[in-house]
Amino acid sequence: MTERIRLTEKAIERFRPKEREYTVWDTRLAGFGIRVRTTGRKSFVFHWSKAGKAHRATIGSTTLLTPDRALAICASLQADLHGDGGQPRRARKKAGETPTLLEFIMGPWKIACYDRYKASTKPFLDYALKRQLLPAFGNLGIEQIEKADIVRWFVKYSQKSPGGANKALGLLHQIMNQAIACGVVSRNPASGIRKNAGRKLNRFLSVDEIRRLNQTLDQWVSARPKNSQNADIVRLLLLTGCRRGEILNLQWREVHGDTLHLTNAKTGPRRVFLNGSAQELIARQPRNGSPWVFPSPLDSTGPRKNINAFWVAVRKRAGLEDARLHDLRHTLASQAVLQGVSLPVVARLLGHSKAVMTLRVYSHVADREVEAAAERIGGILSELTRC
Repeated sequence: MTERIRLTEKAIERFRPKEREYTVWDTRLAGFGIRVRTTGRKSFVFHWSKAGKAHRATIGSTTLLTPDRALAICASLQADLHGDGGQPRRARKKAGETPTLLEFIMGPWKIACYDRYKASTKPFLDYALKRQLLPAFGNLGIEQIEKADIVRWFVKYSQKSPGGANKALGLLHQIMNQAIACGVVSRNPASGIRKNAGRKLNRFLSVDEIRRLNQTLDQWVSARPKNSQNADIVRLLLLTGCRRGEILNLQWREVHGDTLHLTNAKTGPRRVFLNGSAQELIARQPRNGSPWVFPSPLDSTGPRKNINAFWVAVRKRAGLEDARLHDLRHTLASQAVLQGVSLPVVARLLGHSKAVMTLRVYSHVADREVEAAAERIGGILSELTRC
């Protein structure tokens, strides 16, 4: 029996690969559905018939298109059907006509760029494309996209998420550069648009703040034992200086006694040396057959996705509402600097690929140390100069 449901993002997430490829059809438009391959890859498809002959078109991956967006494309295709072999007019291009942004992304850009991105980067790409760039520009020919169009979109998105708008604009700029490299267009309309100013966050936890955080984690776990792994992730971020994704995606095969051999770190494979506390923390994690050190509580076949809600609640109780998870990494670096650790060693600790990144840490910590030194010297001089 042919399965027909209203295709939503939640419904699509539930589709699992089977021994044979299969298709689930939508109830809203005849011929619109999702093909699920044996590899688990899912794509929107559109089937139609003309003069007794069946036709099929792949619209795009579910990672790049929302169901509503794919449905709108299929409805447009259906409206464009004509008698010349039953092919949509959109599929026939005149000589010299440029592809739409959607077609370029799903074709040349995907092969040259998207497929080469790290797995940890693709969720952002998928979100930016699906939620922002394709809804705004997907149906336009690349040559038709003007700077004024991009500015209007960027200003509107910036009102909601300035940082997200910056990242999405950078992605669009990269896509357009690739279109230039492919000879599709000769200009980049995303060039010269000024990004939103970022906040300068040079936040380090003091010794007292570290103690408060640790006490709060203990209290939280005591009251809610199911959050013990979330608390251990926070502690491990502080003890190792690793990035959040490096710990959330940590696998048992990467744990080698007193070191982590990370295979998918931001700057490439690297080793992380573990102190005794970090080793004990990892050793106490249960091994339940999952390859992940911190598996998802919903599906042990995947890693824990995030601990944002947990962190927001904990930092509020600890009185650290302005602290980010990434500041735990800064804190390790600041403590290393205060203990006289050299710049090359701190760079190794943090896994920095460029020394300039570590120099920023040194400069920020130096500011705090200069302020403290000024207070100490001022106190001494005030005593000496009293009459």
